Amino acid sequence: MTERPGGWLYRAMHVGFFVLLASSASRYVAGHGLQGVTPLLLGLSAALVLIYVAGVVWWERAGQLWLAAVVGVWCALVLVAPSFSWCAVPLFFVCLRLLRPKPMLAAVVLLTGTVIFAQLRLAPRFEVIDVLVPLAVAAMATAVFLQIRHEGERRQQLIDQLVRTRGELAEAQREAGISWERERLAREIHDTIAQGLSSIRMLLQAAEREGDRSEHVRRAGAVAEDSLAEARRFVRGLAPAALTRQSLADALRELVARTAAETGIEVRFETVGEPLATSEDVDAALLRVAQGVLANVREHSAARKAGVTLSYLADAVALDVRDDGTGFDTAAPRSGADRGYGLGGMRARVAQLGGELVVESGPGEGTAIAATFPVGGNS
Repeated sequence: MTERPGGWLYRAMHVGFFVLLASSASRYVAGHGLQGVTPLLLGLSAALVLIYVAGVVWWERAGQLWLAAVVGVWCALVLVAPSFSWCAVPLFFVCLRLLRPKPMLAAVVLLTGTVIFAQLRLAPRFEVIDVLVPLAVAAMATAVFLQIRHEGERRQQLIDQLVRTRGELAEAQREAGISWERERLAREIHDTIAQGLSSIRMLLQAAEREGDRSEHVRRAGAVAEDSLAEARRFVRGLAPAALTRQSLADALRELVARTAAETGIEVRFETVGEPLATSEDVDAALLRVAQGVLANVREHSAARKAGVTLSYLADAVALDVRDDGTGFDTAAPRSGADRGYGLGGMRARVAQLGGELVVESGPGEGTAIAATFPVGGNS
């Protein structure tokens, strides 16, 4: 079936069918009375009405069986009273409209043959015109309808293509917007953060040249140098600088060692499991999460100990960072002074790559943060 009956044209054809059926039945009764096969004819007519109405109401369940039953009862009526052949007109339309090409052609042949049979029975003698006219009408109607159907399908294909093109255009516009925003952020970072870090590095270098060679100045210079490299690589959309010269595990080990040296916090690092093949984006996200969490440990937790664990599981890679600091209430809103964007930014970064960030903490209970990414097609 191609579609469910509906619309004003269908309603007109339904009404036409009932009118022709009633006219044919009344004409037969007027000519033959209620004797002989008239009760059978009226019973078949009533059955045809019920079947037709049931099919229109419950079309989704009826389908082709409904059309087969309607045509079958109608053929029986024509055998009894050839005048019922007039009902072929709306039936012909319904079959053309609802059936696919092969069953539609079979129905057309059956309806046309039945009409020809009725015409020959009504005619006083055989005439070729009684055969040729139904054939010609059926052929022309079928050809016209097939052409209309073909044009309708082509029109639908064009509509579908336009819808797809509109979706592709919307996607292109979205990508263009993302690209523009990335370029804007790159310009902003280059003109502000990168320039500021560059100035800090120059001032620290000048301090060293003038004789201030303290360990803090040296470390501050190294941090400024690394941060400037990170900012520049972010502007270029590349991975963190640390990942270009070493593995993720080595980059985390270096980060932990630097944090311990700068803060005096006892920070330990360990890996679990055999390393898996992960994408550059996932490695970069894990390193960024570790950097952000350790920055929070350094600035807010008052922790004495912290641990970083990189775990390679069967189908995932996980990073766990925990500390024994003051902790916080994870359900409480974070104020601007608490750098509330930190965890939100981490969670958004991880979710964008299909991962999950879990935060467990409580006042006086320390904090544990775990970032997990699936490994395989989604990594």
